[in-house]
Amino acid sequence: MKDAHGLELSTDSAASVAAWDHLIDGFLRYRADLPQRLAALLAAAPELGLAHSVQGYIMMLGYKAALLPAARAAAAAARRLPATEREQRHAEALAAWIDDDLDRAIALWEAILRQHPHDVLAVRLAHFVNFWLGRPQDMLASIEHVIPSYGAGVPGYATVLACRCFANEECGNYAAAEPDGRRAIEIDPANMWAAHAVAHVMEMQGRRQEGIAWVTALAPNWEGGSNLQHHLWWHCALFHLENGDHDTVLELYDQRFRNLASPLTVAAPDAYIDVQNAASMLFRLVRLGVAVGRRWDELADLAEGRIGDTQSAFTLPHWMMALSAAGRTEAAQKMLDGMRATSNRSGTTAAIVATYALPVSDAVRLHGEGRFDEAVDRMLPVIGGMYRLGGSYAQQDVLEQLFLDAANRAGRPDAVRLVTQRVAARRPIPLARHVGWQEAAKLVGG
Repeated sequence: MKDAHGLELSTDSAASVAAWDHLIDGFLRYRADLPQRLAALLAAAPELGLAHSVQGYIMMLGYKAALLPAARAAAAAARRLPATEREQRHAEALAAWIDDDLDRAIALWEAILRQHPHDVLAVRLAHFVNFWLGRPQDMLASIEHVIPSYGAGVPGYATVLACRCFANEECGNYAAAEPDGRRAIEIDPANMWAAHAVAHVMEMQGRRQEGIAWVTALAPNWEGGSNLQHHLWWHCALFHLENGDHDTVLELYDQRFRNLASPLTVAAPDAYIDVQNAASMLFRLVRLGVAVGRRWDELADLAEGRIGDTQSAFTLPHWMMALSAAGRTEAAQKMLDGMRATSNRSGTTAAIVATYALPVSDAVRLHGEGRFDEAVDRMLPVIGGMYRLGGSYAQQDVLEQLFLDAANRAGRPDAVRLVTQRVAARRPIPLARHVGWQEAAKLVGG
């Protein structure tokens, strides 16, 4: 039988196909009930190896070490069940991901797409993993390969448009990016990835009021959505931060993207993207002299529970921000020790942790201890490759601001000039228009 995308599934059960389509729709559209959809699929189609592969993928997408055993069990189930060649490649890609061989996982997804460009699961996974490896050009190349196979009325078209919008934005192709994102929203107003991609364009172009209006107008469509909506509200807070409206930023923090009482936060209080949102915003606010009260403490408590977990390289400096701000010196050292242990392993993420996450996180610690000159020295050799931690330019900005702050406080004008020129080269508008960079911009005349 075939799914909604015209792809063969190793099942003769219409109920299994319906459960599969429901799961994939929820995955592509960031629905909060994805665990329930997955449970329904596994109950309806225990014989479908691809269902187990998707279960493993969902575990890996949590970027949490505690989920690895479930991912391994799912991978074992997927590989022992009868499967088509496409389904087998998905099982192999999952196994490669678990083994931290992300280049092989991506290669397998791309091999699937050469034969099956309508496999939107492979499209989305390649896009996602390339993003968290800091590979925007690869994100774009992957999407450009499949986009000719899509068009109006083809299932998954809005998802592919949203991915092309975001890939172009991260490559600096803002004029090319925005129309695709807006078209995706026309097709599906609840498409949060498209809303997110266009918000990034507006962030990079300094279109603050448009950005606030864009997010708030689309927000009613996100009912039942996952915590990607938290990240969209974080973007809205960034626009308000640029406007100097700190009270609104704090209100959005407490009510929208770090509401500790919300069902999404209660269900996953240490979700990596939520931690990144919270820590990066608190750091920016503190740097601007805004009192943030005890907000660091709950993040630091969660950080202590994630010591030794290095699944998300980009989140590690954010965990360190929380530990440092809360004065958890011993825990901060243990977290660094956990990164060093990972550095001794082989694998894609392990290498990134060793080369970038460890020195950057150590610089965060040194900055928090007031050892600014040492923080600059620790971070300086890797700042040129820091993008390999993953994350967008908007997200990486907080690490660059931390380096800038350390360089300023250490009296290191050459280091200030270096990071300012790097950031100015990527921003299409003068740095003098960006909060956190105005003083530095004067140094380089930007």
